[in-house]
Amino acid sequence: MTETILSQTVLSQTVLPGIVQVTMNRPERKNALDRASYQGLIDAIGAAEADPQIRAIVLTGAGGCFTSGNDIKDFAAVSDSGPRVAMDFLNAISTAKKPIVAAVEGFAVGIGTTMLLHCDLAYAAKGASFRLPFVALGLSPEGASSYLLPLIAGSKRAAELLMLGEAFGPEAAAESGLVNAVTAEGGALAMALEKARALAALPPESVALTKSLLKRGNAAHVAETIATEGRLFGERLLSAEAKAAFAAFLKR
Repeated sequence: MTETILSQTVLSQTVLPGIVQVTMNRPERKNALDRASYQGLIDAIGAAEADPQIRAIVLTGAGGCFTSGNDIKDFAAVSDSGPRVAMDFLNAISTAKKPIVAAVEGFAVGIGTTMLLHCDLAYAAKGASFRLPFVALGLSPEGASSYLLPLIAGSKRAAELLMLGEAFGPEAAAESGLVNAVTAEGGALAMALEKARALAALPPESVALTKSLLKRGNAAHVAETIATEGRLFGERLLSAEAKAAFAAFLKR
């Protein structure tokens, strides 16, 4: 096993032949994503894409938690249109050519849920909890969720998840198409690694071509939606509603 520390908050390990495990590593903050974390994820995906020995990427979180979403304190400190690096991450994960398999334990909040829309496979443990709290925070959807979620979950379910922003469990995530299957608690990473190993054993060019074809029909719409959502999200960060919601959150 080889390990690379791409930032203080992201670890990249070659855990099996052809498989890199990328771990969000801020367990004391439930792996909340700050700007350094986003850059670490971008670097990890870029390194895996550039390495001809890597066949699949497994994405997970440390300490029994996927990610609690954006670090609100870090976002609240941004004075312009929001962290550009978050947009760069969304562009990186949505255009990655190698398969990405997610393993979800614990919380998958905000971008912790929307990034699953760009993973090729995803597995969640029974104890996982998902939430898209953008409206409650005075914000708007991101990660092309306003386009992709209605496609996979249906318009009514997507409206419920994005507008009400209520927490939901792994079974609902599976029914909505966000994850492939639900595992026993603590078993998501083992399942993700098993599926990544299966992918790594297949002809890599054929895997890459199949992924490209699967994404081909929606690629332009996804890119345009990420850009539009990003602009609106940045505007909402500066809104009175968002500032009030952030202040209330930080007082907890």
